[in-house]
Amino acid sequence: MARNSDGALVLFSGGQDSATCLAWALSRFDRVETVGFDYGQRHRIELEVRGGFRNALAKQFPHWAARLGDDHMLDAGVVGQLGASAMTNDIAIEMAENGLPNTFVPGRNLLFFTLAGALAYRRGLRVIVGGMCETDYSGYPDCRDDTLKAQQVALSLGLDRRVTIETPLMWLDKAETFALAQDLGGEPLLDLIVENTHTCYLGDRSKRHAWGYGCGTCPACELRSAGWQKFKAEAL
Repeated sequence: MARNSDGALVLFSGGQDSATCLAWALSRFDRVETVGFDYGQRHRIELEVRGGFRNALAKQFPHWAARLGDDHMLDAGVVGQLGASAMTNDIAIEMAENGLPNTFVPGRNLLFFTLAGALAYRRGLRVIVGGMCETDYSGYPDCRDDTLKAQQVALSLGLDRRVTIETPLMWLDKAETFALAQDLGGEPLLDLIVENTHTCYLGDRSKRHAWGYGCGTCPACELRSAGWQKFKAEAL
């Protein structure tokens, strides 16, 4: 596969989707850096597994290790100051009156891409990669393709340089995301994602399932579990 000499910055949370996007970027770009955001998330265990996944990835895939650059962690704690949500406060996950789950954090991804755009500018990177999708998701409006296309235009204008936002998972469901990981790095990458990433909204890493760690009942776990089962069924 032809590689792109423009560097990429991957929004890497420590979850399945962003880990797959990191592998995707490493297969395409000569230089890849990662950025994570600490916004007071209750499942902050995802931040703790980030380094372990990066290290394991570099060890397992030495040809990618040469392209894997610096990791950055940015403080986005202001998100939690704007109001309570099930992602930042110890409250039950449920649907809100506006039809969205109360795990929705208004403006979170908009802020993340703005911060990532500024960081990419400083680091000389022209591509920002995110794991947002419109297929298996909770209806978050800041994950929509139209939103991110508009954000790409705004960043390019505001920074006065061409910025490209890549969302390789936008039209994939979770089963297809597992399949993409397998295509990118075979069973070794799939095993790394299952064992070394974290998606559970409750931050539960005490239970190990076939698809990874989590409570097994929150929306994130249900999506990941259903995707794994579909992926395995389709592989038969």
